[in-house]
Amino acid sequence: MDLLKKIVNLLEEKKAEDIVVLDVSELTNISDYFIIATANSAVHARALAEHITETLEKEGIRPIHVEGLENAYWILIDFVDIIIHIFQREWREYYDIEWLYSTAKRMEV
Repeated sequence: MDLLKKIVNLLEEKKAEDIVVLDVSELTNISDYFIIATANSAVHARALAEHITETLEKEGIRPIHVEGLENAYWILIDFVDIIIHIFQREWREYYDIEWLYSTAKRMEV
């Protein structure tokens, strides 16, 4: 839970919008939590991803995989138990992960 809070705070620091935390542990075995956030542009999306990864790496916490930095429409950062999805607005609406996991519990962090 501490890492969830830390990631949400890092996203808020860089002005991510519409941050949602979903407990998907009962719905999938790929992760326990999804954090979904919206960026205003490709530059903003990359800045959010870099802020998270660089800050957490200083604490010895490294993602096992980062994907999507090139185009930055949808950046996925995989910390195993927590997967962060950073979308540009139109791509978030298109993929609509919240709808796909609509039965997941929304977490207040």
